[in-house]
Amino acid sequence: MEAVKPINPKGQQILRTLAMPADTNAAGQIFGGWIMSQLDLAGGILAKEVSGGRIVTVSVSDITFKKPVSVGDVVCCYGECTRIGRTSMTIELEVWVKPVNEKGVGDRYKVCEGTFNYVAIDAEGQPRPINQKK
Repeated sequence: MEAVKPINPKGQQILRTLAMPADTNAAGQIFGGWIMSQLDLAGGILAKEVSGGRIVTVSVSDITFKKPVSVGDVVCCYGECTRIGRTSMTIELEVWVKPVNEKGVGDRYKVCEGTFNYVAIDAEGQPRPINQKK
């Protein structure tokens, strides 16, 4: 019998935070816009590291919400840079949740994924070339 390969997040962990009651929607689950903002924060951190300076978010190519997030869940954002152009880059991001409650810590699972695009900018806010590390 073949062993089941565990599914793991893609890339590196960039951000980790706690889902709080103030972040809920009318249904009592964590608001999708809050999840999207966490993805953009994580993607911005990675894009800044990759480009070596200031960046701006220019677009979100896609985002998919797979499961709801509950208050008290530990929300972890993972990401990897999948494309570097002259001034822009694409960051693939995932949100994984680790439920923590009075019963203990549950198994983590993926709740969201998205593709974010960033442009490196100079002090005047104009696109600048990305100096790729060799």
